[in-house]
Amino acid sequence: MEELDLLKKLCTSHGPSGRENWIHEHIKEAFKDYGDIEKGNLNNLYIHKKGKGNKSIMLMGHADEVFLMVTEICDRGFLKFRPLGIDPKTLVSQEVIIHGRKTIEGVIGIKPPHLMNDKEKNSAVEASKLLIDTGYSKENINKIVKVGDFVTLKRNFYELLNGNVTCKTIDDRASIVAMYSCAKELLNKDHDLDVYFVCSCQEEVGHRGAKMSSYDVHPDMAIAIDVTFDNGPLGEKGKENKLGGGPVVCIGPNIHPKFRKKIMEIADKNNIPYNVEVEPGCTGTDAWDIQVTRGGIPTLLISIPEKYMHTSVEVANMEDIKNTGKLIAKFIEEVKEEEVEGLLCF
Repeated sequence: MEELDLLKKLCTSHGPSGRENWIHEHIKEAFKDYGDIEKGNLNNLYIHKKGKGNKSIMLMGHADEVFLMVTEICDRGFLKFRPLGIDPKTLVSQEVIIHGRKTIEGVIGIKPPHLMNDKEKNSAVEASKLLIDTGYSKENINKIVKVGDFVTLKRNFYELLNGNVTCKTIDDRASIVAMYSCAKELLNKDHDLDVYFVCSCQEEVGHRGAKMSSYDVHPDMAIAIDVTFDNGPLGEKGKENKLGGGPVVCIGPNIHPKFRKKIMEIADKNNIPYNVEVEPGCTGTDAWDIQVTRGGIPTLLISIPEKYMHTSVEVANMEDIKNTGKLIAKFIEEVKEEEVEGLLCF
């Protein structure tokens, strides 16, 4: 399977935090030839590729996506909701999928400007004042939807110029595709390290899957893969992170310094483009929790630059995704078991 096809399949599927199992079959189908697959107790998915030695590395990309939850069923088939990780401004005029007793579609409308008073025109958009319009009567919607049901964004996948793509949930399905690309690179390679590809659960609600999987796998080292803000006009200025510029290697206290230096040397040696970003505190990713599990796990964070994070039109570059997988694969190929202890000590 090509990386583009897998990303399209994953991004147009739905798997909010706590319901990551909804996309597991797609992941299993993609990874079935690359290792032994096992599901954890709470929706972590593990793919294990055996190495020759006794040292191990865990790679992690989270499978869950930001979402809404139904809080009230109103007259005329309207639903009130609470968002998780989504700015209400971005929800206006969006199509959504309501995951009730059956899956139905809805739209999030807003009062036309002709009908707004001056206060409404100048006020911020609040989630509490938005409604999902299902088109059903209250009697019929009550048969399908209940309070607490999940709602996800609906968006088609589009290819843009210069190898860029757009859809919902590129955060963090792009990282699962990067792991897939890594697995393809390693398929016929003779490497020392045991490799665990982990599609983690519940990252968006507190990195819970990272805690579970780090405890389960207890690897010698780990790489969290996620997305990061680009440096464009609507991104984070002052950073190197440019779409098409390669993966972004993080530097900071969450990151093991010698481990990070080694992977940058391998990138230089193999002419793999990359950028760096500095995070002096919490990285806001699975790396934060991996690092302090059990007695501590030497951890890296490698990120894929992305525009418009946590919206329905997230944008990333396919070469960045592939180069993320390629860089990690080269590291796994080149690092020998006897190097690991020296590499990971301070």
